[in-house]
Order: sequence, then C-alpha cells, then structure tokens
Amino acid sequence: MSPSALLAQVPTPPPDLFFGLDLQQIELIGGGLVVVIAVSTALALRARARRKAEAPPPPELPAPPPVRPEIVPSPDEARAREEEAAARARADAIARERRELQEKARAEAEVTERARFEAEARALKEREEEAKREEYRAKKAAEAEARERRAREEAEARRLREEEEARAREAAEAERRRAEEEARARAEAEAGRTLAAGLERTRGEGFMARLNGLFSRGAAVDDTVLAQLEEILFSADIGVRTASELVDTARDRLKKRELGDVGRVKGLIRSEVERMVSLPRPASLQGGGPPHVTMVVGVNGAGKTTTIGKLAAKLTREGKKVVIAAGDTFRAAATEQLDVWAERANATLVRGPDGSDPGAVVFDAVKRAVAEGAEAVLVDTAGRLHTKTPLMEELKKVKRVLGKALPGAPHEVLLVLDATVGQNAIAQAKQFQEAVGVTGIALVKLDGTAKGGVVIGISDELKIPVTWVGVGEKIADLRPFDAHEFVEALFEPAPGAVGASSPGAGAHATATP
Repeated sequence: MSPSALLAQVPTPPPDLFFGLDLQQIELIGGGLVVVIAVSTALALRARARRKAEAPPPPELPAPPPVRPEIVPSPDEARAREEEAAARARADAIARERRELQEKARAEAEVTERARFEAEARALKEREEEAKREEYRAKKAAEAEARERRAREEAEARRLREEEEARAREAAEAERRRAEEEARARAEAEAGRTLAAGLERTRGEGFMARLNGLFSRGAAVDDTVLAQLEEILFSADIGVRTASELVDTARDRLKKRELGDVGRVKGLIRSEVERMVSLPRPASLQGGGPPHVTMVVGVNGAGKTTTIGKLAAKLTREGKKVVIAAGDTFRAAATEQLDVWAERANATLVRGPDGSDPGAVVFDAVKRAVAEGAEAVLVDTAGRLHTKTPLMEELKKVKRVLGKALPGAPHEVLLVLDATVGQNAIAQAKQFQEAVGVTGIALVKLDGTAKGGVVIGISDELKIPVTWVGVGEKIADLRPFDAHEFVEALFEPAPGAVGASSPGAGAHATATP
C-alpha cells in the first residue's frame, strides 16, 4: 500500500474534537500522527526506489549539453509530497491547538489561582478587620466595666461611710439615751421606796407585828406559845392551808426537841416562808416571739392599767419597741388611761371603738407589732363585763385570738392582784389560773396595806410565782420580786418594836432550825 493510501486512511478529526480532550490525550494523538506520517514517507521512498530499479534502462542518447535539467516529480511523488505537506499541516495544527489548549488551561489556572488568592486575601482582610472591631469592642467593654466597677466601689464606699456615720450617730444617741435613762433610773431609785419601806405596815400593823411581839419574849417554847403562834398565823392573810403547814412544822420540830426557845421558832418560820416564796421565776417580758406577747389580767381596780404603763416605760427605757393593746373596750376610762401611759412611755397604742370586740383589737395589735418589728406587746383585758358573757369566757376567747395572730402567743399571762384585798387575792388567783393559766403574778399596793403576807399564801397554795411587786406610785416602785429580799424586809423588826434593839432578839432572828 502506498504512503498516500496510508495517509488517506488516517481520519481527519473534526475541528471541535480537541476541546473535549486534556493535554496528555492531545500529546498522545499528536505523537501517533507523527509516527504514521514517518512510516508513510518511508514506504513511499521504498516504493519509488523499487520502481527505479525495475524500470528498463533508458536508451543511450547523445549527451545533452550540460544544462541543468528540470526535475519534474511524478504524479505519485507529487501526491506523496502533497499528502506529506497535508500531514505536516495537520500535525502543525494539532500541535498549535495543543499549545493553545495548554495556554488556555494555564490562563484558566492562573485566573482560578488569582481568584482563590484574591478570595483568601479578602477573607484575611475581613478577619483582620473583624479582629480589630472585636478588640475595639472588648476595649470599650473593659472601659465600661471599669467605670461601672469604680462607680460600684464609690457607691459601696459611700454606703459604708453613711452606715458608719449612722451607726456612730445611733451609738451616740443610744449612749445619750442610756445616760439619761441611767440618770433617771438613779433619780427614781433614790426617790422610789424600798421593799422594806413598802412592807412597813405589814411589819408594824399586820401579823408580823404580833409575831415579832411573840418572838421578843424569849420564853421557852411550850403548848401555850404554839397556841399563840397558831392564832396569829390563822388570823393572818397567808391562808388557812399555809398557816396549818407552818404550825404543823413547828409542832413536829417541838416534838423532836429542836425548838428550845421562841428565837428558834422565828428562825424556823422565816426559813419556811423563804422556801414557800422561792418558786422558780420565769423571765418576765422576754423570751417569746418576737414580739413577746404578755396578756395582763385581773379584776377592775386591781391596778392592771397602771402596771401595764409602768412595764411599758421600763421596756422602752431598755431601747425596746412596745405595742400596747387596749383590750378592755368595755371601760372607756381604761383606754384613756392607757393613752396617757403610752404617750409617756413612747409606746404605740392600738385601740378600738368603745364596746367593740376585744379580740379584733388584740389581733390588730399583734399584727401591727409583727409588721413594725416591735419586741413586746402588752395586752390589757377586761376585769368586768357589762354583758351577759361571763368574764372568764371572754378572756379565754382573747387568749385564743392571740394564738391565731401569733403562734405560741401569749407567751406570758400576768395576773395583777391588789394586796389590800388580803386572802381574797388568793381566790381571784385560783379563778384566773383555772380560766387562762396564769404564769406570773404582779402584786401591787403592798405599801398601802398590812396584808403583805398574802404573797406567802399565793406562792404556797397556788405554786404561781410572784414576778413583780409594787410598793409605790413611781415607775421604779414596780420592781422584780426577789424572795430573799422579801423575807429580809418582812422579818426586819419594825422601828420602835419591843426587842428591836435587844441582842437576844437579833440573835434569834437569824437562828435556823
């Protein structure tokens, strides 16, 4: 087969064939075409040489003139040359297209790389700008936080300075009030009556005067002396039960030959009386709540209102906030008197209309005390009702209302007794104890009676401690009850009494059984 035939069999690729090929494929195709062209050319040259060898020799002609002959290619050679030129042209076109594709690919790669680089540069720039903005925001936030912290520190420093100044003012005011209270208390104490002075009538006119008269004789103890002792004690206001107990104790000691003279009898009576009145005394006006609620009961005229006023004054002088409940709504004079005492003691008075429900008044008083942070509530109650409701039932109701207003209230039930009524005070104490459960007794007006011995009967028979005693009109004259002080004052010989200055009487007064 001739080279032209071989070249004719090589298919001519369409113009758009190379656009779907990559560079490696294009290079492979180009190499293949070059090999085909080279093979075709070699075959054409061999065919030409064979034809020359097979052709007969030309006839011998005379030698032409030495003119350069014009070589005219044969049709096959011309066709081979044309095919070779066409093959070379196609190979050049393929190479050119390959170069163009390579350049296009490089251009596209450069554009892609430049775009990627520009995108990365933009992203980096945006990150740097965002970092700068974040840094700026953080700086501003730190500055704002520093300003707020300085403002808080300055505010806290101002608050601490103000609190310190307020505490200093409060301390100075408290010190001033304390000094005033101490001065007033000293003045009142100096002006107030002593317990011994308050029991002066009991010692000089009551049963103690007769006892001191009996003890001053210095005679030996016999049945006659015991009979006189029994008569004195049973006629006293200490109560039959207490008098019987004292007489029986003296009689038993006499049988045991432990009483040689009346001085020993006096020592025995004195020690027994101190034992009777030395009951466990709970703390008054404190320990419950807050607020500590004290329910004050007693018959009209016993001195409830005055006692409440004096207790309120004592509490406010201790720096405590006090609320007074005017629970005796059936007696207008009681509310008016409490109003005066509340103003004098700088306490808060809670009152209702005359004749209103006492339970509502005391309920409001306790709730107000809780809301205002008061330390104590003193509740006045009725001592007599102008209705068909029994007094004790009304007091039970008031006590229940106090428990509803503040769980655990009342924390103290204080019975005010008038010492001038004598043994009748013991009967009153029994009734109030059964109705409302008395926890303590305030025995007032001791200075105006010779019946001070009722303290002994109340303590011995009812086992209710006497917590307060009143020996005068001043606030300082209402004082906590001290059993030993009471016995000392009770058995102190009255001025001018027979045997008051007798050495023997003094020795007997301190004798013990």
